[in-house]
Amino acid sequence: MDQHIAESIGRPDLIRLDDRLVCLRFETMKVVSALAAVRHLLDTGAVRRGDTLLDSSSGIYAYALALACHRHGMRCHIVGSTTVDHTLRTQLAVLGATLERMEPCSDLKLDQKRRVERIHEILAEHPEYHWMRQYHDDIHYLGYRAIADRIREESGTDGLTVVGGVGSGASTGALARYLRADAADVELVGVQPYGSVTFGAEHVSDPEIIIAGIGSSIPFANVSHELYDTLHWISFDAALSGSVDLLRRHAVFAGLSTGAGYLAARHERDRSPERTVLFIAADTGHRYVDTVYARHHEATPITDLTPREVPDQSHLALPWSRMRWNRAPATAVVS
Repeated sequence: MDQHIAESIGRPDLIRLDDRLVCLRFETMKVVSALAAVRHLLDTGAVRRGDTLLDSSSGIYAYALALACHRHGMRCHIVGSTTVDHTLRTQLAVLGATLERMEPCSDLKLDQKRRVERIHEILAEHPEYHWMRQYHDDIHYLGYRAIADRIREESGTDGLTVVGGVGSGASTGALARYLRADAADVELVGVQPYGSVTFGAEHVSDPEIIIAGIGSSIPFANVSHELYDTLHWISFDAALSGSVDLLRRHAVFAGLSTGAGYLAARHERDRSPERTVLFIAADTGHRYVDTVYARHHEATPITDLTPREVPDQSHLALPWSRMRWNRAPATAVVS
């Protein structure tokens, strides 16, 4: 029996959509990494119960860290962007977390830069606070070991391809590392939005949005570029079509990044009939009802969508591009 709701929220479902397509569905994925990270800090003496944990977040990690703090008797202070919606603000307040919302900013890079600057100001005032550094501290890999074990037990690792949004690098990077410990041929496919600097796509803009959670306007130390075999860059419109099709075809109600991952996973499945493809659904679709699902009539049939195969980032083009990365280091990033 679980001792706290966070443990239940962090436990994913493994759903076989067809004979070679598997969905790893979370209610809120980052709870896995936040819980394990806080537990590790407590076990090693880096923090003590009652201490304040601090970080910047656009939304989902704020909720995950607040839950982990609630579970372990810690205080939580979040510097949040304007994307933290009313529902989440209310939950954070009731959970006892402190939320500082930055002023509205249309420039994502400037927004992230301002949030980090505010973190440093807070640390100067409160050096006793512990900065979690979700984008840069690999303690956020730890929680995915148990997830990898479950994948190994329930679906096996022979001929397995894992697909997921890159984001901070923790979920896909950790799963690849843990699964490859005994199955080196596990392939890792990363999904990125246009405009993200992580793999050199900052020169291509998406007129809709940069898909929250899977890209970045600043470098993240937790991204291990050498773990990825293939990359897909997917636009908002294509991801919307993927999300709508996933709900319509398989009744899986998930976020926008999952729609992008689903498109990439289907393509990788069709390219490699000898492999099983597992894709990550990091959260539910509730936050996207108005921005994505209410626009379901705009969705393009996914059978009409095919990625453009590109040799390097200079050839990237909307709505969907695919490139072999071949486990190259970060130095291979060009724009």
